[in-house]
Amino acid sequence: QQHGDKKLVQIQSVPHIAQAHAIPVTVDEFALLQRTYPIVFSVGDNSVPLALMGLNEGVNTFLDDKGMLNEPVYLPAYLRRYPFLLAQLNEGSDELSLCVDPTSGVIGDGEGDAIFDGDQPSEKIKGILDFCEQFEAAGQRTAAFMAELEKSGLLMDGEVAIQPENSEQPFVYRGFRMIDEEKLREMRGDELRKMNQNGMLPLIFAHLFSLAQIRDIFG
Repeated sequence: QQHGDKKLVQIQSVPHIAQAHAIPVTVDEFALLQRTYPIVFSVGDNSVPLALMGLNEGVNTFLDDKGMLNEPVYLPAYLRRYPFLLAQLNEGSDELSLCVDPTSGVIGDGEGDAIFDGDQPSEKIKGILDFCEQFEAAGQRTAAFMAELEKSGLLMDGEVAIQPENSEQPFVYRGFRMIDEEKLREMRGDELRKMNQNGMLPLIFAHLFSLAQIRDIFG
């Protein structure tokens, strides 16, 4: 009724994303993310994995002021799905609806792809819906991984100190969680075997390898 004749308009920039220094990510992405971004875990309840795109709040070293990539690197799915997301509109229902940020400018009267084909979603919208569904499923796998990780007791408060040349004091970064490598080395064989069988071990190592990227982002 509201958007029957509207079009999907290509948005050229997303400035507010350029202010985001930590982006929620899914376990499905760890292998790709760890080449470019440090993967850490948020503090507090309901901890989530985060890709660091900067070390200071409000500073994103990968995006310019308009929210465009400075270099061709993998962009987390959380950002690629913007301005769409799936949301539960009716309490007590498992049904999710495709929603859009109305301030994004992606829906308009200009040139672009149709949103509807008659009273059905267009092929373009079906593709967006499919991507959002995949993202939701990956989110559930991520929640299961985090629950197991919490149970394992391997997470600890993180701290990184970087001592640049010609600097008297190191730069110290806190406010995140990471895997305790010492505890990981001391785990019993049966626990490690379980982690290997359920796919957690490669994800843990991807996180640990990714921490080397913190120095690059600092630079």
